[in-house]
Amino acid sequence: MSRKWWTLGAVSTGIFMLLLDVTIVNVALPDIQRTFHAPLSDLQWTIDAYALSLAAFLLTGGALADQFGRRRLFAIGLAIFTLGSALCGLASGSLFLILARAGQGIGGAIVYATSLALIAQAFPIGRERAVAFGIAGAITGVAIAVGPVLGGVLTSGISWRWIFFVNLPTGVLALIVTMTKVQESRSPIARRPDFLGFLTFGGGLIALTYGLIRSNPDGWTSATVIGSLAAATALLVAFVVVERRQRLPMFDLGLLRVPTFVGGLAAALALSGSLFSVVTYLILYFQQALHLSAAQTGVRFLPLTVAIFVASAIAGRVSDRVPTRWLIAPGFALVGTGLMLMRGISTGSTWTHLLSGMIVAGVGAGMVSVPLAATAVGVVEPARAGMASGINTTFRQVGTATGVATLGSIFASHIRASVSHALSPGMTPHVAGIAHAAASGRLGAAVTAASPSARLAITHAGRAGFVDGLNVILLIGAGVAVVAALVTVLTVRERDLVQPTHEPRPAATGLAESAPAAA
Repeated sequence: MSRKWWTLGAVSTGIFMLLLDVTIVNVALPDIQRTFHAPLSDLQWTIDAYALSLAAFLLTGGALADQFGRRRLFAIGLAIFTLGSALCGLASGSLFLILARAGQGIGGAIVYATSLALIAQAFPIGRERAVAFGIAGAITGVAIAVGPVLGGVLTSGISWRWIFFVNLPTGVLALIVTMTKVQESRSPIARRPDFLGFLTFGGGLIALTYGLIRSNPDGWTSATVIGSLAAATALLVAFVVVERRQRLPMFDLGLLRVPTFVGGLAAALALSGSLFSVVTYLILYFQQALHLSAAQTGVRFLPLTVAIFVASAIAGRVSDRVPTRWLIAPGFALVGTGLMLMRGISTGSTWTHLLSGMIVAGVGAGMVSVPLAATAVGVVEPARAGMASGINTTFRQVGTATGVATLGSIFASHIRASVSHALSPGMTPHVAGIAHAAASGRLGAAVTAASPSARLAITHAGRAGFVDGLNVILLIGAGVAVVAALVTVLTVRERDLVQPTHEPRPAATGLAESAPAAA
């Protein structure tokens, strides 16, 4: 087999692992919580540590690869990701797991940042390049679709630790192929990494997410939350100042003058911050409220993932004939409609209450994903397409991190308020403690510690609070999607797109639009 097909195999394998670990982890969260007796905030960090490190390192990883060699950086990224997977599987506590997930994200960012360039280098312009990107795009779609099912089977059948251990043989194989079969390449106009931009941007995101997550247990007026949000504001303002003064910035702020690019960033934030962030809490609902196993949960999420996969394929075929805004805006309208269809959950509901909404929202998300990639790379000349696509992908991860943190804080606050209202002090003298336990995902421990006469009331109050909180964040997610639909209608314009001088951009084949999201 020729070197170029080995390259495609190595890159596709790396991307498959990267995207699989976005979706495979969610269904294991309740089992992880039970193993470590972890509060809800630790589950949020398990998702956000991966998303934040992806967001922070993506643009810097691409710059390093252009300068020091794409094959070399791709191999380093694979090694870091594989080592991070091993450490995740061996984690002895929540903090260990969170830090290992951050390591996974760093490796994943480097792998993703170099993947498109390696394929483009291996396949010159022509029919084979289109085939290569099509294969890579199809594989990433499969990774997103099978992640919840595979995660559920491994978690229920063996242990949640195997959702990480499964990466070890795959990662080692991809690393061997990369080092022996993939040709090295560098950019002739490589830019120096913007380390100051990286530090201010990454630090700002971490401080922002930390403040949002701590707002639930500590309160919005606590020194911790106020200090974190103030630090985030200062660092992100510093990032803007730094980027304005850089000759070759990691984020060309001039792109913000292009309405279509801004609309694409808003869409990237909204897609991850609405549907894909809500999915995290739907999985908790399936396992904690409906008492389904991880495998049963993964199977029941197939309608959503299959709808995304099918709609993405159709959107890819019609994207050359339908204006971008008339795919993205209706897609967001469907996402909002689907989330609204999921609302109205009661303590007596079954999973089928969510089925129609999952299908509608999945179709909408698939309609958004493909043209969203086109808005990222279509507003710049081909030489800057990598940076533009990287910025859009970064915003997707920012949407995931802030969406999971914000919705989780609102979710927990409503659980606490609902339980406190349902349990009068006369029923139990420890209402505040029980409400806090329910909001932290530790209702079972509170029930066990209560008197036998109060256990039934506490259980009912906890279940009611859970569904009340879930209904609230479903409404918020729907609102975000509707606003995104309006924004994209007003900002995304065909005249902003740069007309290609060669063949169509590879982004339309499915790889770029499959950028990691917490599906």
